Amino acid sequence: MSGLLVIGDVVTDVVALHDGPAATGTDTPADISLRPGGSGANTASWAARLGADTRLLARAGYDTGEWHVAQLDKAGVRPHLRIDPERPSAVVIALVDSTGERSMLTNRGASGHIGVGDWTPDLLDGVGHLHLSAYTMFAEPGLELARLAMREAAERAIPISVDPASCGPLRAFGTERFLRETAPASVVIPNLDEALLLADAADPEASARTLSAHYGTAVVKLGAGGALLARDGRIVARAAAPPVDVVDSTGAGDAFAAGFLVASMAGSTPEEALRKGCEAGMAAVAQVGARPDPGNFTLLTPIAGLRRKLHH
Repeated sequence: MSGLLVIGDVVTDVVALHDGPAATGTDTPADISLRPGGSGANTASWAARLGADTRLLARAGYDTGEWHVAQLDKAGVRPHLRIDPERPSAVVIALVDSTGERSMLTNRGASGHIGVGDWTPDLLDGVGHLHLSAYTMFAEPGLELARLAMREAAERAIPISVDPASCGPLRAFGTERFLRETAPASVVIPNLDEALLLADAADPEASARTLSAHYGTAVVKLGAGGALLARDGRIVARAAAPPVDVVDSTGAGDAFAAGFLVASMAGSTPEEALRKGCEAGMAAVAQVGARPDPGNFTLLTPIAGLRRKLHH
């Protein structure tokens, strides 16, 4: 067996879809729903839906922790969730406009306190790939956990990938520091803004080349423009995004990471892995919420047999 271990966050998403800008001092009509989210949990859920034997290490709060465990179980993820008795779960209020673009108000809650006490070495048993959501690293306890997990994965020769998460906290953390702390990773999966920031570059190709020289492989997500992949300083693959009507872009990058990683673990070529990532990302933006909708997988069926392959 070759499983995928994701270390990241679980979040209660409050998603508000609205047509125009929020009106100051009065009401703005919106369609509002409560959804399970969190970058790490989203990637884990999409990976499980795509057939991978997926585990998630995260921390949830006393208020909705059991609900999050149930949602992950339902998605096919093996959850390793510590329920924090003193803190509520993380909450994100996602304001999604008519183009599908979102702005987020975030309270890290229990997710901001995950640390080495949540780790046990047997989490890596049966794991063929470790994926880290950088949100975990932006608080000191999570950074210590990331260091420990990457060190133990490297000792077992388990490949590591990292998603830089978001430009705001990434900039506050420091790009040089981020590159140094994530040096054990062999794959980085940023969106365009994160790639330009990390590489101090002016275009996606230059950023991919620079980051791949550091990590080995850089996969730059370009949204509706698809994605590109560089290895050892050279662009080696590109993929276009399938056309789709964008409903909500929340979780699209998380879904892309899942599609790319699952396909790569199954032995796909870089072009095919990029295409699977783009398909998963487009499936995510075609629905409300960041987790898989069981009725919305016409793009994803080609990887349906992977779980069976991993177990036999």
